[in-house]
Amino acid sequence: MARIGLLGGSFNPAHGGHRHISIEALRRLALDEVWWLVSPQNPLKDKADMAPLAARMASARRTARHPRIRPTDIEASLGTAYTDDTITALKRTFPQHRFIWIMGADNLLQFSRWKRWRDIAREVPIAVMARGDYIGRARRAPAMAWLRRHVRGEARAKHWAEWELPAIVILSIPLDPSSATAIRTRDPGWASRIGATNPKG
Repeated sequence: MARIGLLGGSFNPAHGGHRHISIEALRRLALDEVWWLVSPQNPLKDKADMAPLAARMASARRTARHPRIRPTDIEASLGTAYTDDTITALKRTFPQHRFIWIMGADNLLQFSRWKRWRDIAREVPIAVMARGDYIGRARRAPAMAWLRRHVRGEARAKHWAEWELPAIVILSIPLDPSSATAIRTRDPGWASRIGATNPKG
């Protein structure tokens, strides 16, 4: 039974921070693979700022550079727009896998705005990857008022597949300063250029 970490996001564009979180997750959670779920459209983000899916997939493939990090547009194939629906579909499609949801501390801060977020926590364990100075803020996130009683210790992170759900672990990882917003500000034409060099996206 494969142990799969799921890292969802817009990847607009993908950057070193995504790769950094994924490599830390592979090690800290004893994963077989991390799947990057490149979202067709994040419901919480403005469509006008979103590059085409093909360009974002191309950036994800270019950035991953690891045999156990798998960029995928499977949400487009599944026809799912919300994380809870995606997880339900993945568990049904891949019953031989065990899944854990991976997110950064910034996503935990807004997790209570996600559709059916409590159901997500009931479906899969959650691993929050946070740099040291973000851990305090992560623990005070609105969703933690409900999740706090389900926190697991870092020392037991590799045993996540055995946890009773809901379950969440907050892992302290080194800082990676990469930012998709900063990349778009610095290089607003990135999507057209990566599309030209990766015509199959």
